[in-house]
Amino acid sequence: MRLLLVEDDPKISHFLLKGLREDQHVVELVENGTDAESRAATEEYDAILLDLMLPGLDGFEVCRRLRSQGIDTPILMITARDAVPDRVEGLDLGADDYLVKPFAFDELLARLRALARRGRTHVLSSIVRYGPIEVDHRDHLVRVNGKAISFTATEYRLLDYLVRRAESIVSRDQLAQHVWGGDYDPFSNVADVYIGYVRRKLAAVGIEQIIRTVRGLGYMLKEGPAE
Repeated sequence: MRLLLVEDDPKISHFLLKGLREDQHVVELVENGTDAESRAATEEYDAILLDLMLPGLDGFEVCRRLRSQGIDTPILMITARDAVPDRVEGLDLGADDYLVKPFAFDELLARLRALARRGRTHVLSSIVRYGPIEVDHRDHLVRVNGKAISFTATEYRLLDYLVRRAESIVSRDQLAQHVWGGDYDPFSNVADVYIGYVRRKLAAVGIEQIIRTVRGLGYMLKEGPAE
């Protein structure tokens, strides 16, 4: 998942960045409410982890503004404020879930998986599938026709994104954001190189052609004969 983390406490943000990236998420950090609103309004994320006590706009106001703009990215509010009125206000403003500090990191991951299921109707469980490909978000495994295939972390993120966007064209810029987190030279051919790596591993189990090149636009995961 590509996540936006909104947290101004360096100790907490460092802990969350480290843990989420180890769990194979692409995470971007902003440290105030104004930047959070701007980033969430202009970029595509799978979920937003939103602290309440922020410089500038607080988390409540960020949530209210995003929902008023029609931005439906799932929002998980994370805060030390555990009073019932605060939780009610956050949920009423459009947050999808509310997690009180301190919390167990495994619970955070479970809540993110739940947000993905609710916020993206094509993700119905911790496993997403397209054709013979199955991506298990809980165990970070890829299976083809039930057989586990070994992928590096980057290859896993790339294939996961293609599966979640199956039969849609995925541009190199989208791959840059969701696989490398935007740390990507637009003139680089690294996306093409990694597509080649993934194709070779899929070719070894007989489905190389499932990743198609759409000339001038990007790539598409699609079964069936080439058009």
